[in-house]
Amino acid sequence: MPLSRADFLRGLGAAGLLAGAGRAAAQSSGNARMTETTMLTRPVPATGEALPVIGLGTWQTFDVGGDHAARRPLAEVLRLLFAAGGRVIDSSPMYGRAEGVTGDLLAAMAPRPKAFLATKVWTTGRERGREQMRRSAELLRSAVIDLMQIHNLVDWRTQLATLREMKAAGRIRYIGITHYTTGALAELAGILEREPGIDFVQFGYSIATREAETRLLPVAAARGIATIVNQPFEEGGLFRAVHGRALPGWAGEIGCTSWAQFFLKYLLGHPAVTCVIPATASPAHMRDDLAAGVGPMPDEAQRRRMLAAWEG
Repeated sequence: MPLSRADFLRGLGAAGLLAGAGRAAAQSSGNARMTETTMLTRPVPATGEALPVIGLGTWQTFDVGGDHAARRPLAEVLRLLFAAGGRVIDSSPMYGRAEGVTGDLLAAMAPRPKAFLATKVWTTGRERGREQMRRSAELLRSAVIDLMQIHNLVDWRTQLATLREMKAAGRIRYIGITHYTTGALAELAGILEREPGIDFVQFGYSIATREAETRLLPVAAARGIATIVNQPFEEGGLFRAVHGRALPGWAGEIGCTSWAQFFLKYLLGHPAVTCVIPATASPAHMRDDLAAGVGPMPDEAQRRRMLAAWEG
C-alpha cells in the first residue's frame, strides 16, 4: 500500500530518525518560532495587498459534509491557520462539500476571522457560471469573494468576461485562472500574456515537478501577476520518496526541522511565488506547514543545495 504522510512519520520515529525529520520535532520547534516571528507576507502585484505565504487548500480534506467528528479537526486546522497569521483558504465547487464546510466552520468562529476566500468557477456557459458562483458565495457565507478563479480553464473565455463584470460590480476582488497539470503551463502563460486584468494564476509546482520555474513563473513575474502553488507535496509522493532519509543537518540554516518545511521553503525561495496552499485535515500537519512561513527563506544558492539533496 502507498505510504501515507502519517505512516512516513511513524516509520521515521521507529527508525530513530524522528528528531531529524519527523513531524513531532517540527511541531514544537515550529510552535516556538510562530510565537516569536510573524508569518512572511508577499504583495499582490495588482494592489500591493500583503498576503501570507502559507495558506490552506481544501481539496478532499474538507469534503466531510455534516459529520461533526470529521469537522472537529478541521475547525482546529482553521484556528491554527489564523493564529499563525495565515488567511488564504482555497476551495472549489469541484471539491464536493468543501465550500459549505468551510463556510460553516468560519461562521462558527467568534469573531469570524478575516479570511482571504479563494474559490473557482467550474462549468460551461455564462448563466451556469453565474449561478455556480452565486452558490459558492452562499456556501462560503460571504457577499464578496476575494479571489474567483477559472478552474482548469473550463470555458475560460466565457467565464473571464463574467469575472470582469463581477469585479467591476464589487462582487469579487481579484480574478484568477488555474490548472493543475504541467501540460497546461504553456496555455496558462499564453493567457497571462494576452489577457489584461488577470490578478492571480494557480498551478502545480513542487521540488520534484519544476516545469513552472521556466514555463510560467517568469511570465507571472514580468506581468505582475500573483501566484498560488498547489500540490506542493505531490499528494504525499515527496514524503514517500524521502522515507528513511534524515533531513540534511544544514537545513537548520533556513529554519527547517521537517521535510515538509524543506519542501515548502524550496518553493517560497522563488521570488515569484506569492502563496503555497498545502491541503490538510490534520492540526499537527497544519502546525508543521505553517512553520515554513516564518524564519529565513533560502536564497538561490541554498535552493540549488536543496535541489541537490532532493535529487541525491
